Parts: sequence; C-alpha cells; structure tokens
Amino acid sequence: MQIASKFQCTWTNPDAQMLRPSILCSSKPQLHILFNFPKRIDKISSFSSKSSHYPLFAASMSTSSIEKVASLNHDASAQKPQYPVQVAKRLEKFKTTIFTQMSQLAIKHGAINLGQGFPNFDGPEFVKAAAIQAINVGKNQYARGYGVPDLNLAVAERFKKDTGLTVDPEKEITVTSGCTEAIAATMLGLINPGDEVILFAPFYDSYEATLSMAGAKVKGITLRPPDFAVPLEELKSTISKNTRAILINTPHNPTGKMFTRDELEFIASLCIENDVLVFTDEVYDKLTFEMDHISMASLPGMYERTVTLNSLGKTFSLTGWKIGWAIAPPHLIWGVKQAHSYLTFATSTPMQYAAATALRAPDSYFEELKRDYRAKKDILVKGLVEAGFKVFPSSGTYFVMVDHTPFGQKDDIAFCEYLIKEVGVVAIPTSVFYLNPEEGKNLVRFTFCKDEGTLNAAVKRMKEKLKRV
Repeated sequence: MQIASKFQCTWTNPDAQMLRPSILCSSKPQLHILFNFPKRIDKISSFSSKSSHYPLFAASMSTSSIEKVASLNHDASAQKPQYPVQVAKRLEKFKTTIFTQMSQLAIKHGAINLGQGFPNFDGPEFVKAAAIQAINVGKNQYARGYGVPDLNLAVAERFKKDTGLTVDPEKEITVTSGCTEAIAATMLGLINPGDEVILFAPFYDSYEATLSMAGAKVKGITLRPPDFAVPLEELKSTISKNTRAILINTPHNPTGKMFTRDELEFIASLCIENDVLVFTDEVYDKLTFEMDHISMASLPGMYERTVTLNSLGKTFSLTGWKIGWAIAPPHLIWGVKQAHSYLTFATSTPMQYAAATALRAPDSYFEELKRDYRAKKDILVKGLVEAGFKVFPSSGTYFVMVDHTPFGQKDDIAFCEYLIKEVGVVAIPTSVFYLNPEEGKNLVRFTFCKDEGTLNAAVKRMKEKLKRV
C-alpha cells in the first residue's frame, strides 16, 4: 500500500467534537482520512496559522468523496457477517459487570448515581500537586516492576504505623495497578488449578472472576443480615485438606461490615491449624465508623501466611489513578510479584511518586476524612429510613445495604431498574455478589461517596417518588 507523501490539512472550529476517523485505502497512491463532522464540512481551506487548541485533520477531502466513502462504509457494514462472541470457558459465566450496566442506565435516564463506588469530588490538592511535579521533573518512563523505591518505603512506613509490623520495602511489597490487579496477581501467583478458596458472600465480583482464571474451586460462606456475622462453625466445617486460602475483605464491600477481633482470631486459629493462607483486601481500612480496623497480618502467627492488599484510591478519592500494593513475607510475595510481572509489569510512574506523598499525610487528613464520610453516611442513612427502606448497620466502607422488599418489586434487579427509570436514583443489585443469587435478591447497595448536595437530591427523589406496598 502506498500513501501519498503530501496532503492538505485544515484546522476546524474549536467547538467541533473530535471524532475518530474513517480510513479508506486503495491501490492508488492516496489516503483519504475522513472525519464525521457534527456541523459544516464545506469550508475546507489549506493549513492556517489560526489553529484551534483542538485540531482535526482532513486529507484529500471533498464533499463528493465524503459522500462516496460514506456510502461504501454503509454498504460494507450492511454486508459484514455477524459472529458469535467468543470467550474462554473459564470466563463464560461472567457478563458485563453490574457496575457498568447500572452506570449506563443512569446516564440514559439522567439518574443520580449512588451505585458505583467512586467519589464525585476530587482528591486532595497536595497529592495532585505531587503528581504534577513528578511529571514535570521527568518521572515518566517505566517504573521498577515492583514499585518505585520511595513508594515501597512509604507503604512500609504506613503499614508499621497502622499495624506495628516492620516489613522490608524491597523484599515484601509489590506495587500494582490498583488493588484489583493486586487481587489478580495474588490469585494467579499463589493459587493452583483445583485449589479450594473460601469467600465470604456477598463479595466484590472481581474475586470470583480472578479465581476462575486461576482454576480454583470456590467455596462460599454467606454473611446474613442484619449484622452479617461470620457463621464460625459453618466456616470450620467448610475447610478441607484441599483448602489453600481464605479471602477476607474488611471493612467489607458491599455490606459495610467490619470483621470483629473474635471473628478474625477464630479464622486465624483455623488457618494455623489447617495450614491455610489468608488474602485480606483492606482498601477501606481508613473508612471506619464504629470500631477500629484490625489487620489480619497483625495477629499472632498470621503474618507468615497472609497477603495484605490495599490501594490509594478509596482513601484519597483518586480511584482513577489505580495505585495498589500487596504486602507479604518473601516466600509469598514472590508468587505475587511473578504474576504482576506478566500482567502489567509496572504501574504509572508519576502517580507512584504522588502516592508516596499521600501515604505520608498527617493524621489530621485521615481524621477529617472520617468526619466527612460520617456526615455523608448520616445523610444517606436517615434519608433511606425516611423513604421506607430497612437499613442494615454499616461500620465501615462508604456503602449501605438495605432491604428493598417494602416497595413490592420481585427482586433486586427489578427494583434497581425501577429505581432508575421511575425515581431517578441508582443503586446496585447485590444478587451478583453471591454464588447463589437467590440469597441477595432482597438486598440492594447504596454508596455515600458523593457530595452532600448529590446525596440530599437523591434522598429527596426517593422520599417523594417511592411508595411502600
């Protein structure tokens, strides 16, 4: 294929939306690059110095050629055969995530999104400034695979302050692209096909998917309302000689439960007795309201068999940065590090330097964060009760679970669709977080990681439009 060495370009109106080009190549020495302009396309001039800040290019373009190519593209699209979606068997059961589905519906219906757990406000200025500085001084190439030294050190410092444990930043920490990658690297790096892994349902949907990729056999223990306590004897009877690990999330998404010391000590004793590993997802450890967070690794005899997973996003309202990490003794972190090397290899360099600054924030930052979220939680919980929901206690995270059955919908998915379309508020149906969806059909999850104006507006809609039956 030959491409003409010369072609004319034009800068378009700065108000025009930038769109992806359609490219038509032929055996003739020319290349037509066409943009579907939202407004006029008849005024095409040669390159002008009066360029906008948002350039769009057009090459060898005329109105007639645009019409011809549009016709050809339409014909080609009409004739294109339809193929069935292909996916590996280990992922066949997993559909588009419920978060994506609900967020798309929210946009379509103009609903207030209290579903997906991302803040609608920005992270702290001092952390963003640190990222900008890192970019400006040239920290923009690949980072060391397991983390830039300063972030590894900051993670170790924070972990010691929180748990009292001293870890080697070079040998016991691996930085990942968010906690979700840390979870995946842990499963893929330490779980063999056929290994049993115990989950507490409801659970973050990534857990089951990554365990499926690892070929694990998943066993579920259901936490039930109102307090979502761990059924200790059921857990004891579930552990077998094939159990490789127990996965714990505390504070717990989606219930807001915090595992008590008694529960953690019981689990620890089972793990020691049966030589079982523990993977602990602690991304909400700074969002606690009723009790202090306890890290499993800090219990006697548990550090040597625990992988602790955490991230920056929840604590600093920077979920889009995707900075996470895993902490474990050398004999366990090795497998995590190996899997990470072949998943993403390295994580955003300037954001790692900024994350190091964030983790060294003064205690006052974390105290203010907790106060702010407590106020948001109070607004949402009070509003949900007044709207007619049965609201379950939430000791941590920025989530609240409720029973939707007073409003007469057949299940959680039907209720959430009704809530979006008729009320204008988004919640997340929780049945997708259970191995047996029937166990979650009466429950939905709301988040309060939104500004107070948004929370008040959502509460107002629900109080005005929801009717008990």
